[in-house]
Amino acid sequence: MTGYDVRLSAFVALGAALGSMARYGLSWTGLHLVGTGFPWDTLVVNIAGSWLIGLYAVISAPGGCRPADPVTRQFVLAGFCGGFTTFSVFSLESLWLMQSGDPGRAALYVAVSLVLWIAGVWLGSRMGRHWNAAAERRER
Repeated sequence: MTGYDVRLSAFVALGAALGSMARYGLSWTGLHLVGTGFPWDTLVVNIAGSWLIGLYAVISAPGGCRPADPVTRQFVLAGFCGGFTTFSVFSLESLWLMQSGDPGRAALYVAVSLVLWIAGVWLGSRMGRHWNAAAERRER
């Protein structure tokens, strides 16, 4: 086991800041486009973040078509994706929907979110494997 890496921590923090800023920008835009009746912005952010983390985890791994050093991987995976996705906001919005007297809508939001986030990470990882295979074919 290695010691604490200040450089790695700084890059994760920078990635988280950028991811949070991207989430805020997308949420702000979504709220102004579709309003506040349903948390579409959080749903979309978490689907996109799930897709991105699935894709990047595969293509940036050793042997992937875009292998990345550990600092860059953690900048994107733990930092940017961690800052971009909004599970804590999702949890709060789910509670608000339940407390608003519409438990069916809250259950729908939770179910749709989980299914689409898992679909996003699956699709991203499938695309990553496809890109890796295409890069390998090009190298031959």
